[in-house]
Amino acid sequence: MPTRRQFLGDSSRLALAASIGTLLPLGAQSRTAPSDKVRIALVGCGGMGMGDLENHLKQPGVVCAGLCDVDQKRLESAAARVEKMNGQKPTLYKDFRKLLENKDIDAVIIGTPDHWHCLIMVMACQAGKDVYVEKPMANSIAECEVMVKAARRYGRVVQVGQQQRSGKNWQEIVAFVQSGKLGKIRQVRLFGHFDYGMGAPRIENSTPPSELDYELWLGPAPFSPYNANRLHGVWRHQWHYGGGLLSDWGVHLLDIPLWAMKVEGAPQWVNAAGGIFVYPERQIETADTLNVSYAFEDWTLTWEHIGGSQTGLYNRNYGMAFIGANGTLVANREGWELLPVMRDNKYIMEALPPQKSAESNHEAHAINFLECIKSRKDPACTVEMGYLAAFYAHMGNISYRSGTRLKWDASRQNFGENKAANALITPEYRAPWELPKL
Repeated sequence: MPTRRQFLGDSSRLALAASIGTLLPLGAQSRTAPSDKVRIALVGCGGMGMGDLENHLKQPGVVCAGLCDVDQKRLESAAARVEKMNGQKPTLYKDFRKLLENKDIDAVIIGTPDHWHCLIMVMACQAGKDVYVEKPMANSIAECEVMVKAARRYGRVVQVGQQQRSGKNWQEIVAFVQSGKLGKIRQVRLFGHFDYGMGAPRIENSTPPSELDYELWLGPAPFSPYNANRLHGVWRHQWHYGGGLLSDWGVHLLDIPLWAMKVEGAPQWVNAAGGIFVYPERQIETADTLNVSYAFEDWTLTWEHIGGSQTGLYNRNYGMAFIGANGTLVANREGWELLPVMRDNKYIMEALPPQKSAESNHEAHAINFLECIKSRKDPACTVEMGYLAAFYAHMGNISYRSGTRLKWDASRQNFGENKAANALITPEYRAPWELPKL
Protein backbone atom coordinates (compact mmCIF):
# COMPACT_ATOMS: atom_id res chain seq x y z
CA MET A 1 0.00 0.00 0.00
CA PRO A 2 1.46 3.43 -0.90
CA THR A 3 2.59 5.63 1.99
CA ARG A 4 2.38 9.42 2.00
CA ARG A 5 6.14 9.57 1.47
CA GLN A 6 5.81 7.43 -1.65
CA PHE A 7 3.02 9.63 -2.97
CA LEU A 8 5.02 12.80 -2.40
CA GLY A 9 8.08 11.21 -3.96
CA ASP A 10 6.11 10.58 -7.11
CA SER A 11 5.53 14.28 -7.78
CA SER A 12 8.05 14.40 -10.64
CA ARG A 13 5.94 12.09 -12.76
CA LEU A 14 2.48 13.45 -12.02
CA ALA A 15 0.54 14.48 -15.09
CA LEU A 16 -3.22 14.53 -15.25
CA ALA A 17 -4.81 12.84 -18.25
CA ALA A 18 -8.08 14.25 -19.54
CA SER A 19 -11.12 12.39 -18.25
CA ILE A 20 -13.77 13.84 -20.48
CA GLY A 21 -13.14 16.82 -22.66
CA THR A 22 -10.59 19.13 -21.09
CA LEU A 23 -10.05 19.41 -17.35
CA LEU A 24 -9.94 22.83 -15.77
CA PRO A 25 -6.93 25.18 -16.08
CA LEU A 26 -4.00 24.62 -13.75
CA GLY A 27 -3.79 28.34 -13.04
CA ALA A 28 -6.78 27.98 -10.72
CA GLN A 29 -4.79 25.96 -8.21
CA SER A 30 -3.28 28.98 -6.45
CA ARG A 31 -6.65 30.27 -5.22
CA THR A 32 -7.31 30.28 -1.46
CA ALA A 33 -10.38 31.37 0.43
CA PRO A 34 -10.67 35.01 1.58
CA SER A 35 -10.10 35.42 5.30
CA ASP A 36 -13.59 36.76 6.04
CA LYS A 37 -15.80 34.44 3.99
CA VAL A 38 -15.79 30.89 2.65
CA ARG A 39 -17.96 30.20 -0.38
CA ILE A 40 -18.83 26.53 -0.43
CA ALA A 41 -20.75 24.33 -2.88
CA LEU A 42 -22.31 20.88 -2.68
CA VAL A 43 -22.33 18.17 -5.32
CA GLY A 44 -24.88 15.48 -4.45
CA CYS A 45 -27.83 16.84 -2.47
CA GLY A 46 -28.94 13.67 -0.69
CA GLY A 47 -29.21 13.23 3.05
CA MET A 48 -25.50 12.96 3.84
CA GLY A 49 -24.47 15.74 1.48
CA MET A 50 -27.09 18.12 2.84
CA GLY A 51 -26.16 17.23 6.41
CA ASP A 52 -22.53 18.07 5.69
CA LEU A 53 -23.47 21.32 3.97
CA GLU A 54 -25.73 22.45 6.81
CA ASN A 55 -22.97 21.78 9.36
CA HIS A 56 -20.74 24.12 7.36
CA LEU A 57 -23.43 26.76 6.93
CA LYS A 58 -23.97 26.92 10.70
CA GLN A 59 -20.53 28.48 11.00
CA PRO A 60 -20.00 32.26 10.70
CA GLY A 61 -18.71 33.58 7.40
CA VAL A 62 -19.79 30.56 5.34
CA VAL A 63 -22.18 30.90 2.42
CA CYS A 64 -23.47 28.39 -0.11
CA ALA A 65 -22.38 29.45 -3.58
CA GLY A 66 -23.74 26.49 -5.51
CA LEU A 67 -25.71 23.26 -5.44
CA CYS A 68 -25.42 20.44 -7.95
CA ASP A 69 -27.52 17.32 -8.41
CA VAL A 70 -28.66 15.21 -11.34
CA ASP A 71 -32.16 15.01 -9.80
CA GLN A 72 -34.05 18.27 -10.32
CA LYS A 73 -36.49 17.61 -7.47
CA ARG A 74 -33.68 17.02 -5.01
CA LEU A 75 -31.88 20.08 -6.30
CA GLU A 76 -34.89 22.34 -5.81
CA SER A 77 -35.62 20.90 -2.37
CA ALA A 78 -32.01 21.49 -1.31
CA ALA A 79 -32.11 25.04 -2.67
CA ALA A 80 -35.18 25.82 -0.56
CA ARG A 81 -33.45 24.53 2.58
CA VAL A 82 -30.32 26.57 1.87
CA GLU A 83 -32.33 29.70 1.14
CA LYS A 84 -34.05 29.30 4.50
CA MET A 85 -30.68 29.02 6.26
CA ASN A 86 -28.68 31.59 4.27
CA GLY A 87 -31.38 33.98 3.17
CA GLN A 88 -30.46 33.64 -0.48
CA LYS A 89 -30.86 31.01 -3.16
CA PRO A 90 -27.58 29.52 -4.45
CA THR A 91 -26.77 28.98 -8.10
CA LEU A 92 -28.06 25.59 -9.24
CA TYR A 93 -26.24 23.12 -11.48
CA LYS A 94 -27.04 19.72 -12.94
CA ASP A 95 -23.48 19.10 -14.23
CA PHE A 96 -20.68 19.36 -11.67
CA ARG A 97 -18.23 20.49 -14.37
CA LYS A 98 -20.18 23.71 -14.78
CA LEU A 99 -20.08 24.27 -11.02
CA LEU A 100 -16.30 23.84 -10.99
CA GLU A 101 -15.96 26.60 -13.58
CA ASN A 102 -17.26 29.10 -11.01
CA LYS A 103 -14.08 30.81 -9.77
CA ASP A 104 -15.88 32.32 -6.78
CA ILE A 105 -16.33 28.89 -5.17
CA ASP A 106 -13.62 28.14 -2.61
CA ALA A 107 -14.53 24.61 -1.57
CA VAL A 108 -16.70 21.71 -2.69
CA ILE A 109 -18.48 19.07 -0.62
CA ILE A 110 -18.88 15.75 -2.45
CA GLY A 111 -21.94 13.86 -1.24
CA THR A 112 -22.55 11.72 -4.33
CA PRO A 113 -22.61 7.92 -4.52
CA ASP A 114 -19.12 6.45 -4.09
CA HIS A 115 -18.47 5.74 -7.78
CA TRP A 116 -18.41 9.50 -8.50
CA HIS A 117 -16.04 10.59 -5.71
CA CYS A 118 -12.77 10.21 -7.60
CA LEU A 119 -13.56 12.13 -10.77
CA ILE A 120 -15.24 15.03 -9.00
CA MET A 121 -12.52 15.31 -6.36
CA VAL A 122 -9.65 15.25 -8.87
CA MET A 123 -11.30 17.82 -11.10
CA ALA A 124 -12.14 20.02 -8.11
CA CYS A 125 -8.52 19.94 -6.94
CA GLN A 126 -7.31 20.90 -10.40
CA ALA A 127 -9.81 23.74 -10.45
CA GLY A 128 -8.26 25.13 -7.26
CA LYS A 129 -11.04 24.07 -4.92
CA ASP A 130 -10.57 22.57 -1.49
CA VAL A 131 -12.64 19.44 -0.98
CA TYR A 132 -14.70 17.74 1.71
CA VAL A 133 -15.36 14.26 0.30
CA GLU A 134 -17.60 11.76 2.00
CA LYS A 135 -16.32 8.36 2.99
CA PRO A 136 -15.35 5.91 1.67
CA MET A 137 -12.98 8.14 -0.21
CA ALA A 138 -13.75 6.19 -3.40
CA ASN A 139 -15.25 2.93 -4.59
CA SER A 140 -11.94 1.20 -5.40
CA ILE A 141 -8.32 1.03 -4.29
CA ALA A 142 -7.02 2.50 -7.55
CA GLU A 143 -9.35 5.51 -7.36
CA CYS A 144 -8.20 6.22 -3.80
CA GLU A 145 -4.58 6.19 -4.96
CA VAL A 146 -5.38 8.74 -7.66
CA MET A 147 -7.14 10.99 -5.16
CA VAL A 148 -4.18 11.07 -2.77
CA LYS A 149 -1.91 12.07 -5.64
CA ALA A 150 -4.32 14.77 -6.81
CA ALA A 151 -4.63 16.37 -3.37
CA ARG A 152 -0.85 16.53 -2.95
CA ARG A 153 -0.11 17.44 -6.57
CA TYR A 154 -2.44 20.44 -6.52
CA GLY A 155 -1.83 21.47 -2.92
CA ARG A 156 -5.47 21.38 -1.85
CA VAL A 157 -6.98 20.89 1.59
CA VAL A 158 -8.97 17.66 1.42
CA GLN A 159 -11.05 16.52 4.38
CA VAL A 160 -12.39 12.96 4.16
CA GLY A 161 -15.75 12.46 5.88
CA GLN A 162 -14.51 10.13 8.60
CA GLN A 163 -16.00 12.48 11.17
CA GLN A 164 -14.91 10.51 14.21
CA ARG A 165 -11.40 11.90 13.69
CA SER A 166 -12.75 15.23 15.00
CA GLY A 167 -14.55 13.76 18.02
CA LYS A 168 -13.15 14.24 21.52
CA ASN A 169 -14.84 10.97 22.47
CA TRP A 170 -12.75 9.09 19.91
CA GLN A 171 -9.59 11.01 20.71
CA GLU A 172 -9.98 9.92 24.34
CA ILE A 173 -10.53 6.31 23.26
CA VAL A 174 -7.42 6.33 21.08
CA ALA A 175 -5.37 7.93 23.85
CA PHE A 176 -6.54 5.31 26.35
CA VAL A 177 -5.67 2.44 24.02
CA GLN A 178 -2.25 3.94 23.36
CA SER A 179 -1.63 4.51 27.09
CA GLY A 180 -0.97 0.79 27.58
CA LYS A 181 -3.47 0.45 30.43
CA LEU A 182 -5.32 -2.33 28.62
CA GLY A 183 -2.13 -4.32 28.47
CA LYS A 184 -1.11 -6.08 25.29
CA ILE A 185 -3.86 -5.66 22.67
CA ARG A 186 -4.42 -9.10 21.16
CA GLN A 187 -7.54 -8.46 19.09
CA VAL A 188 -9.82 -5.66 17.93
CA ARG A 189 -13.38 -6.67 17.03
CA LEU A 190 -15.55 -4.42 14.85
CA PHE A 191 -19.24 -5.07 14.27
CA GLY A 192 -22.13 -3.47 12.45
CA HIS A 193 -25.63 -4.94 12.68
CA PHE A 194 -28.01 -2.71 10.73
CA ASP A 195 -31.48 -3.17 9.28
CA TYR A 196 -30.61 -1.34 6.07
CA GLY A 197 -27.90 -3.92 5.33
CA MET A 198 -30.54 -6.23 3.85
CA GLY A 199 -31.08 -3.89 0.90
CA ALA A 200 -34.31 -2.60 -0.59
CA PRO A 201 -37.18 -4.72 -1.89
CA ARG A 202 -36.58 -6.01 -5.40
CA ILE A 203 -38.67 -4.24 -8.04
CA GLU A 204 -38.82 -4.28 -11.83
CA ASN A 205 -36.71 -1.99 -14.01
CA SER A 206 -38.55 1.05 -15.32
CA THR A 207 -38.14 4.32 -17.21
CA PRO A 208 -36.15 7.04 -15.42
CA PRO A 209 -38.33 9.89 -14.13
CA SER A 210 -38.19 13.11 -16.16
CA GLU A 211 -36.49 15.05 -13.35
CA LEU A 212 -33.50 12.67 -13.26
CA ASP A 213 -30.53 12.72 -15.64
CA TYR A 214 -29.93 9.00 -15.29
CA GLU A 215 -27.06 8.92 -17.78
CA LEU A 216 -25.16 11.46 -15.67
CA TRP A 217 -26.09 9.61 -12.47
CA LEU A 218 -24.40 6.49 -13.88
CA GLY A 219 -21.40 8.46 -15.11
CA PRO A 220 -18.33 6.17 -15.25
CA ALA A 221 -20.24 3.12 -13.99
CA PRO A 222 -21.35 0.43 -16.48
CA PHE A 223 -24.76 0.92 -17.99
CA SER A 224 -27.62 -0.74 -16.13
CA PRO A 225 -31.33 -0.26 -16.79
CA TYR A 226 -32.95 2.25 -14.45
CA ASN A 227 -34.30 0.76 -11.24
CA ALA A 228 -35.61 2.99 -8.44
CA ASN A 229 -34.29 0.61 -5.78
CA ARG A 230 -30.73 0.82 -7.03
CA LEU A 231 -30.53 4.60 -6.66
CA HIS A 232 -31.29 7.12 -3.95
CA GLY A 233 -30.44 5.78 -0.52
CA VAL A 234 -29.94 2.15 -1.58
CA TRP A 235 -27.22 2.35 -4.24
CA ARG A 236 -24.51 1.25 -1.82
CA HIS A 237 -25.67 -2.39 -2.00
CA GLN A 238 -24.69 -2.56 -5.71
CA TRP A 239 -21.00 -3.17 -6.45
CA HIS A 240 -20.72 -0.59 -9.24
CA TYR A 241 -21.71 2.22 -6.88
CA GLY A 242 -20.76 1.12 -3.36
CA GLY A 243 -19.42 -1.67 -1.18
CA GLY A 244 -22.22 -2.48 1.23
CA LEU A 245 -21.97 -2.20 4.99
CA LEU A 246 -18.20 -2.75 4.98
CA SER A 247 -17.43 0.35 2.93
CA ASP A 248 -20.14 2.37 4.69
CA TRP A 249 -20.14 1.95 8.48
CA GLY A 250 -17.12 -0.31 8.17
CA VAL A 251 -14.90 2.57 7.08
CA HIS A 252 -15.85 4.62 10.16
CA LEU A 253 -15.14 1.72 12.46
CA LEU A 254 -11.98 0.50 10.73
CA ASP A 255 -10.53 4.00 10.96
CA ILE A 256 -10.33 3.92 14.77
CA PRO A 257 -8.14 0.80 15.33
CA LEU A 258 -5.95 1.78 12.38
CA TRP A 259 -5.42 5.09 14.19
CA ALA A 260 -5.14 3.67 17.71
CA MET A 261 -2.83 0.82 16.72
CA LYS A 262 -0.70 3.13 14.54
CA VAL A 263 -1.16 1.04 11.41
CA GLU A 264 0.50 2.52 8.33
CA GLY A 265 0.41 -0.27 5.76
CA ALA A 266 -1.27 -3.47 4.72
CA PRO A 267 -1.88 -6.41 7.07
CA GLN A 268 -0.04 -9.70 6.62
CA TRP A 269 -3.15 -11.17 5.03
CA VAL A 270 -6.90 -10.67 4.70
CA ASN A 271 -9.57 -13.35 4.58
CA ALA A 272 -13.34 -12.92 4.23
CA ALA A 273 -16.35 -15.20 4.26
CA GLY A 274 -20.02 -14.46 3.93
CA GLY A 275 -22.82 -14.17 1.45
CA ILE A 276 -26.41 -13.19 0.76
CA PHE A 277 -27.68 -15.79 3.21
CA VAL A 278 -31.03 -14.36 4.31
CA TYR A 279 -32.28 -11.82 1.76
CA PRO A 280 -31.66 -13.16 -1.79
CA GLU A 281 -35.07 -11.86 -2.84
CA ARG A 282 -34.07 -8.24 -2.13
CA GLN A 283 -32.26 -5.69 -4.33
CA ILE A 284 -28.78 -6.51 -3.07
CA GLU A 285 -25.45 -7.60 -4.57
CA THR A 286 -23.20 -7.03 -1.55
CA ALA A 287 -23.18 -9.53 1.31
CA ASP A 288 -25.94 -9.37 3.92
CA THR A 289 -23.66 -11.41 6.21
CA LEU A 290 -19.88 -10.98 6.28
CA ASN A 291 -16.86 -11.75 8.45
CA VAL A 292 -13.40 -10.40 7.61
CA SER A 293 -10.11 -11.18 9.38
CA TYR A 294 -7.01 -9.00 9.09
CA ALA A 295 -3.83 -10.57 10.43
CA PHE A 296 -0.90 -8.63 11.90
CA GLU A 297 2.30 -9.89 13.47
CA ASP A 298 0.99 -9.99 17.05
CA TRP A 299 -2.70 -9.05 16.94
CA THR A 300 -5.77 -9.50 14.79
CA LEU A 301 -8.50 -7.21 13.54
CA THR A 302 -11.94 -8.59 12.70
CA TRP A 303 -15.06 -7.13 11.10
CA GLU A 304 -18.51 -8.63 11.07
CA HIS A 305 -21.80 -7.34 9.76
CA ILE A 306 -25.32 -8.66 9.88
CA GLY A 307 -27.78 -6.94 7.55
CA GLY A 308 -31.42 -6.86 8.57
CA SER A 309 -30.75 -6.87 12.31
CA GLN A 310 -30.28 -4.20 14.97
CA THR A 311 -29.04 -6.69 17.59
CA GLY A 312 -25.28 -6.78 18.02
CA LEU A 313 -22.49 -7.43 20.52
CA TYR A 314 -21.90 -5.93 23.97
CA ASN A 315 -25.50 -4.64 24.01
CA ARG A 316 -24.79 -2.46 20.99
CA ASN A 317 -25.82 -2.88 17.37
CA TYR A 318 -22.50 -1.43 16.19
CA GLY A 319 -19.13 -0.60 17.66
CA MET A 320 -15.76 -2.04 18.54
CA ALA A 321 -13.89 -3.85 21.27
CA PHE A 322 -10.18 -3.47 21.98
CA ILE A 323 -9.34 -6.73 23.76
CA GLY A 324 -6.22 -6.45 25.92
CA ALA A 325 -4.49 -8.58 28.51
CA ASN A 326 -5.91 -6.45 31.33
CA GLY A 327 -9.34 -5.65 30.00
CA THR A 328 -11.57 -4.81 27.07
CA LEU A 329 -12.55 -1.33 25.94
CA VAL A 330 -15.94 -1.31 24.18
CA ALA A 331 -16.97 1.79 22.24
CA ASN A 332 -19.32 3.37 19.75
CA ARG A 333 -20.52 6.92 19.10
CA GLU A 334 -22.64 6.93 22.25
CA GLY A 335 -19.58 6.45 24.46
CA TRP A 336 -17.22 3.81 25.81
CA GLU A 337 -16.70 1.55 28.80
CA LEU A 338 -14.11 -0.76 30.31
CA LEU A 339 -14.60 -4.44 31.05
CA PRO A 340 -11.62 -5.29 33.30
CA VAL A 341 -10.22 -8.82 33.44
CA MET A 342 -10.77 -10.51 36.80
CA ARG A 343 -8.09 -12.80 38.17
CA ASP A 344 -7.89 -14.29 41.68
CA ASN A 345 -11.18 -12.57 42.52
CA LYS A 346 -9.91 -9.09 41.77
CA TYR A 347 -9.75 -6.84 38.76
CA ILE A 348 -6.38 -6.45 37.08
CA MET A 349 -7.09 -2.83 36.16
CA GLU A 350 -9.18 -0.12 37.72
CA ALA A 351 -12.76 0.01 36.48
CA LEU A 352 -14.19 3.25 35.17
CA PRO A 353 -17.82 4.36 34.94
CA PRO A 354 -19.18 4.32 31.37
CA GLN A 355 -18.01 7.37 29.45
CA LYS A 356 -21.00 8.88 27.65
CA SER A 357 -20.81 11.06 24.56
CA ALA A 358 -23.40 13.28 22.91
CA GLU A 359 -21.12 15.45 20.80
CA SER A 360 -21.56 16.16 17.10
CA ASN A 361 -18.47 14.78 15.39
CA HIS A 362 -19.96 15.94 12.08
CA GLU A 363 -20.12 19.61 12.99
CA ALA A 364 -16.65 19.51 14.59
CA HIS A 365 -15.32 17.95 11.37
CA ALA A 366 -16.85 20.77 9.32
CA ILE A 367 -15.32 23.39 11.64
CA ASN A 368 -11.92 21.72 11.31
CA PHE A 369 -12.18 21.76 7.51
CA LEU A 370 -13.06 25.47 7.48
CA GLU A 371 -10.15 26.27 9.78
CA CYS A 372 -7.78 24.39 7.49
CA ILE A 373 -9.06 26.18 4.39
CA LYS A 374 -7.75 29.37 5.99
CA SER A 375 -4.60 28.00 7.65
CA ARG A 376 -3.68 25.66 4.75
CA LYS A 377 -2.81 22.98 7.28
CA ASP A 378 -3.75 19.30 6.95
CA PRO A 379 -7.25 18.57 8.30
CA ALA A 380 -8.27 16.02 10.92
CA CYS A 381 -8.77 13.30 8.30
CA THR A 382 -6.22 13.63 5.53
CA VAL A 383 -6.39 11.88 2.18
CA GLU A 384 -3.85 9.36 3.45
CA MET A 385 -6.07 8.50 6.40
CA GLY A 386 -9.06 8.27 4.08
CA TYR A 387 -7.08 6.02 1.76
CA LEU A 388 -6.06 3.65 4.55
CA ALA A 389 -9.57 3.07 5.92
CA ALA A 390 -11.02 2.64 2.42
CA PHE A 391 -8.12 0.33 1.47
CA TYR A 392 -8.93 -2.01 4.36
CA ALA A 393 -12.65 -2.00 3.53
CA HIS A 394 -12.00 -2.71 -0.16
CA MET A 395 -9.55 -5.50 0.69
CA GLY A 396 -12.24 -7.19 2.76
CA ASN A 397 -14.75 -6.92 -0.08
CA ILE A 398 -12.21 -8.10 -2.65
CA SER A 399 -11.39 -11.16 -0.54
CA TYR A 400 -15.09 -11.94 -0.31
CA ARG A 401 -15.80 -11.37 -4.00
CA SER A 402 -12.76 -13.33 -5.22
CA GLY A 403 -13.21 -16.12 -2.68
CA THR A 404 -9.51 -15.95 -1.83
CA ARG A 405 -7.21 -15.05 1.03
CA LEU A 406 -5.26 -11.93 0.10
CA LYS A 407 -1.71 -10.75 0.62
CA TRP A 408 -0.84 -7.26 -0.60
CA ASP A 409 2.37 -6.90 -2.60
CA ALA A 410 3.55 -3.35 -1.84
CA SER A 411 6.25 -3.40 -4.51
CA ARG A 412 3.74 -4.23 -7.25
CA GLN A 413 0.75 -2.46 -5.73
CA ASN A 414 -1.45 -5.50 -6.20
CA PHE A 415 -2.24 -8.93 -4.78
CA GLY A 416 0.67 -10.70 -6.46
CA GLU A 417 -0.38 -13.55 -8.74
CA ASN A 418 -4.01 -13.45 -7.57
CA LYS A 419 -5.67 -12.55 -10.87
CA ALA A 420 -9.22 -12.67 -9.52
CA ALA A 421 -8.39 -10.16 -6.77
CA ASN A 422 -6.24 -7.94 -8.99
CA ALA A 423 -9.13 -7.58 -11.42
CA LEU A 424 -11.08 -5.78 -8.66
CA ILE A 425 -8.44 -3.15 -7.81
CA THR A 426 -9.20 -0.77 -10.68
CA PRO A 427 -12.69 -0.07 -12.04
CA GLU A 428 -13.30 -0.02 -15.78
CA TYR A 429 -14.79 3.37 -16.57
CA ARG A 430 -17.55 3.61 -19.14
CA ALA A 431 -16.75 5.80 -22.16
CA PRO A 432 -16.36 8.68 -22.52
CA TRP A 433 -15.26 8.90 -18.88
CA GLU A 434 -11.71 7.86 -18.01
CA LEU A 435 -9.98 7.25 -14.69
CA PRO A 436 -7.50 10.13 -14.26
CA LYS A 437 -3.86 9.11 -14.52
CA LEU A 438 -1.51 10.93 -12.16
